[in-house]
Amino acid sequence: MQTSTEVVPPLMSRFRPSAAPRKPAPFLPMSRAEMDKLGWDACDIVLVTGDAYVDHPSFGMAIIGRLLESQGFRVGIISQPDWQSAEPFKALGKPRVFFGVTGGNMDSMVNRYTADRRLRHDDAYTPNGEGGKRPDRCTLVYAQRCREAFKDVPIILGGIEASLRRIAHYDYWSDKVRRSVLADAKADLLLYGNAERAVIEVAHRLAAGEAPRELEDIRGVALFRRVPENTIELHADDLDAADEGARQVRGDVVIRLPSCEQVEQDKEAYARASRVLHRESNPGNARPLVQRHGDRDLWLNPPPIPLTTEEMDSVYDLPYARAPHPSYGNAKIPAWDMIKTSVTIMRGCFGGCTFCSITEHEGRIIQSRSEASILQEIEKIRDKTPGFTGVISDIGGPTANMYRMACKDSNIESSCRKPSCVFPDICPNLNTSHDDLIRLYRKVREVKGIKRVMVASGVRYDLAVKSPAYIKELVSHHVGGYLKIAPEHTERGPLDKMMKPGIGTYHRFKQMFEAAAKQAGKQYYLIPYFIAAHPGTTDEDMMNLALWLKRNRYRADQVQTFLPSPMATATAMYHSGVNPLRGVRHGASEPVEAIKGLRQRRLHKAFLRYHDPDNWPVLREALKAMGRADLIGSRPDQLVPAHQPPGTGKAAGTRRPVRGDGPKPQRFTTKGVRLVK
Repeated sequence: MQTSTEVVPPLMSRFRPSAAPRKPAPFLPMSRAEMDKLGWDACDIVLVTGDAYVDHPSFGMAIIGRLLESQGFRVGIISQPDWQSAEPFKALGKPRVFFGVTGGNMDSMVNRYTADRRLRHDDAYTPNGEGGKRPDRCTLVYAQRCREAFKDVPIILGGIEASLRRIAHYDYWSDKVRRSVLADAKADLLLYGNAERAVIEVAHRLAAGEAPRELEDIRGVALFRRVPENTIELHADDLDAADEGARQVRGDVVIRLPSCEQVEQDKEAYARASRVLHRESNPGNARPLVQRHGDRDLWLNPPPIPLTTEEMDSVYDLPYARAPHPSYGNAKIPAWDMIKTSVTIMRGCFGGCTFCSITEHEGRIIQSRSEASILQEIEKIRDKTPGFTGVISDIGGPTANMYRMACKDSNIESSCRKPSCVFPDICPNLNTSHDDLIRLYRKVREVKGIKRVMVASGVRYDLAVKSPAYIKELVSHHVGGYLKIAPEHTERGPLDKMMKPGIGTYHRFKQMFEAAAKQAGKQYYLIPYFIAAHPGTTDEDMMNLALWLKRNRYRADQVQTFLPSPMATATAMYHSGVNPLRGVRHGASEPVEAIKGLRQRRLHKAFLRYHDPDNWPVLREALKAMGRADLIGSRPDQLVPAHQPPGTGKAAGTRRPVRGDGPKPQRFTTKGVRLVK
């Protein structure tokens, strides 16, 4: 999408004038020996990443590295360096233009800790899945070490960790509000969102001799700067005013968020800042934001203009080796094994689920690749992937079925400030046709050597029910025994705080799915996701969800508890106790119950695993306290037995009896991996 007054040059329209055309490197170098082999005396840009280097478009450092290479820059990669000293950050020498620092494909804290703040012992983005190869808040640590290594080299932060920590944010693991990572890392610039446009512009202008502080006009950039004279400030930091800085004013305008110090001390101020930031996320109408940090102003330019289909194709058609760097030898990288035969067909999500950070990073505008580019990548997978069996493991993106969906009217799209296109109902201006996706599926299946194409990305079922033809196509050709789906809850209270459709829409999809499976002569299962302890969820809500699970004969073997990731709207609810989906001001904010105590969080999780004997004692105690002792007993309509049967619980070899007639209960994981019985 592009504003009516802004002309954006094509992504690949620039090339470094002083750079002679050269062949792409087989892999971007990770050592001086590789640089010598390429004939390089120095790198122009060194990318430091918390992930293993896999040269594949599913890994951010590979996309940015190959993109900068296509612009004529010499790019090296330092992957998962030892952060105990600055020496590993000198491995490729002093970069001529800048250091680019990213935590990797995941926020390092989400990657390393569970929702209960317990340490994970594995890391899917590390050779052999080994844990502990990156520090906590690794973007911050890496940037500080880069500064120690070469003090005068500009440091540019990017990736999802930096993107979601671009302003003062609540940090779940320390249980406090932290400053923008740009301030703590002492870096020069922060690029947020999908940063292809911004990183090209930054690289060329820094190479031409401009200073980082002079790059204040680039979209998707955060930096510290003074508010220019003659700029009109709209004060969203005044919590006694209803305005929230949302009014339209002619001229150069900036919206002043509550300061870092203010959001640290006032939880309603934090919720106001979150609300305004999300309302200013549409590239078509977003204004710059400014937030005071001590004696400096943090300035956030409007989000990047989304890539066109041609630009998306150019990014995914870059000369990736499509393999891990050879230095890893035969080590297994779990994340690579998971995605090496999958294809990304689009970016972005207009669902706006409050617990999810995809929208905050990739935006609400769907950016889709062309059929030709997708088919070409599938042929590369077929021809270049060792041991390829003819099965494409996934064709999708953040969601499976938003390909080429967009607002019917570009003017409406560029002026809209709604956080979701599908909540509380699907917007009548949204084109929900699945015809392009159905046509793509059929063309993909016709590629020579392709035996099966799976859909493993989550299906947005409220969109799918609008297209019976899509459900039929999906079930007939692209489901492998189960399909993951995300109702998240059954009760209206938490669903409204999640911005998710009611359970009735799930039932309609399930009916259509089962009818299509029967017609195709298949026996398939839906694997539903559910979240425990989400803000706005009561104990009664979880009890009702557990009863629904039992009535429908579902048994969750693994469950997910709400994890407050930085910048998500639900995280603002969790921290502040108010609802930023509605107006936020002193005396007029809507309260939200946040489930913070470990005891209550475990209770909500126990309701999801009502069938586990280990949970029966706590559930019996809770049901009695709730006045629902009628649900304790052995009848089919009761939730847990009155007595703990001998040999149940943690005892090995426990058999869990199935009560009542009919088929055995489905066992599933809310993370989408069906367990073999």
